[in-house]
Parts: sequence; C-alpha cells; structure tokens
Amino acid sequence: MARAATAAPRLLGAAMLLLLLVAAGRRAAGAPVVNELRCHCLQTLQGIHLKNIQSVKVTPPGPHCGQTEVIATLKNGQEACLNPEAPMVKKIINKMLNKGSTN
Repeated sequence: MARAATAAPRLLGAAMLLLLLVAAGRRAAGAPVVNELRCHCLQTLQGIHLKNIQSVKVTPPGPHCGQTEVIATLKNGQEACLNPEAPMVKKIINKMLNKGSTN
C-alpha cells in the first residue's frame, strides 16, 4: 500500500509536466520563427544594375541584427547584400516598390 501511495504523486507530477509541455508547444506553434540570430549581411555592395535584380527583401533592425539589411535576389539565383544608405540602393528600392504597386 505504501508503494502505491508514493507512486501516485510521481505519476501526477509526470502528467502535469507533460500537460505543461504540450501547452507550451501549442503556444509556440503560432510564434514567428527566427532562422538565425545574427546579421545575414557581413559585406554590402553600393549598388547593382536594376536589370539583374529579380526581387529585393528589406529586413528592418531587430533582435537578430541591429542594422537594416537589403538583400537582392538576382535573376541567376544568387543573393547580394546592398548598402541601405547608398543612393543607388535607395533608387533601386523605390523602383522595385513602384514596380510592385503598378502590377
């Protein structure tokens, strides 16, 4: 009988832990996932010809990186990091935004 009395709290504790883990997993399922916790761009280009760019992704500063990152996907599939402060890059971003709003 004593053995059954000590097993019940242990079983109850295991059940509570399992319930807590399941609840935490469900809550985290809707949270955004950060792929990397560091800056993607270590070096940047001052610009690139617009005809070589397929798309542009601008990532604002956040917990993963303290600076704005501009990543251009080129038509050949490569990615290039661009300096967001460069005048040519600002023009590229404006042209890509205007191109997207007219389509």
